Amino acid sequence: MKFIVSSSVLSSHLQAISRVINSKNALPILDCFLFELKDGVLSVTVSDSETTMRTSLEVIESDVDGRFAIVAKTLLDALKEIPEQPLSFDINISSLEIMVQYQNGKYHLMGQNADEFPTPITLGDNAVHVDMSAQILLDGINRAVFATADDELRPVMNGVYFDITTEDITMVASDGHKLVRCKTLAAKGDERAAFILPKKPAVLLKNLLAREQGNVMIAFDERNAMFVLENYHMVCRLIEGRYPNYNSVIPQNNPYKVTVDRLQLMGALKRVSIFSSQASSLIKLHMEKNLIMVSAQDIDFSTSAEETLACQYAGNTMSIGFNSTFLIDILGNISSEEVVIELADPSRAGVITPMEQEENEELLMLLMPMMLND
Repeated sequence: MKFIVSSSVLSSHLQAISRVINSKNALPILDCFLFELKDGVLSVTVSDSETTMRTSLEVIESDVDGRFAIVAKTLLDALKEIPEQPLSFDINISSLEIMVQYQNGKYHLMGQNADEFPTPITLGDNAVHVDMSAQILLDGINRAVFATADDELRPVMNGVYFDITTEDITMVASDGHKLVRCKTLAAKGDERAAFILPKKPAVLLKNLLAREQGNVMIAFDERNAMFVLENYHMVCRLIEGRYPNYNSVIPQNNPYKVTVDRLQLMGALKRVSIFSSQASSLIKLHMEKNLIMVSAQDIDFSTSAEETLACQYAGNTMSIGFNSTFLIDILGNISSEEVVIELADPSRAGVITPMEQEENEELLMLLMPMMLND
């Protein structure tokens, strides 16, 4: 079995899917790429038993069809060092010896039996299908994935919740301290449906979608979801369980609204939070007419800091405590120049929204407050 392929094209496709592979696998075959050549198209598959990803690329030249597995790390490291040129693969299917020839040299490798590779997961007949633009899906995952939890006791919080209606699609993530709700009006389903996408496949998708254009086809049943992109195909196990009612935790009718420059507030938080207690990362926001004071202190080391920023605020004087790391994360995942922070009182969550929403998008972020010492 022989084929010739571009070294840079093969390397970029392998790099993209290699992130699926775990550093420690129970089955040695899961450390491998599965190569399948059929009708001049090379498909490469990887799996960690929960998530399977496949990519396809055209070969320059090939003879007979066939399949074999090859240890991923060895091949990836070897291809990294080869500049763009044709690579010739020559595989002895019976002995699984592989020779890779390039301009001034060759590699000898041993393959593995392709039949040991797990069989691909298929969806049930009752699968729900949704189409959405790659850019909209990327924006939603980008906005939400940072707020997912790592909670063994509540696994439903460890992923991005897709809430699909006949009018819109909402992506939600929360770890109990912060919550992101990103609703897009530019995509919708044919029926009411929902699924929870685990964090790892969400991050894998995020990396792939950045170079994709056009639409992504999503199909899912009770246990698995499938994402079909132009050159990539991913099937993953979903998180089973009921996602909490996220709308019920968002406080309504918040009387106090602060409008502030996002980057200025982020800069102040990063500088002032250096002086906060390492155990709590507590910072205090003190609002009075058109001013916001950001302050922090660490009593154990007798350090403190404060900065004052101009803002638009016409309410009563008010102070509220937040975890500075969480607040910086939230501001870093909003793209507008100014943000609006809506507050009711120091014991209720703060609602943070962009001053100007993106087209066909409604983005809302929420952060639970922390108790102030004074």
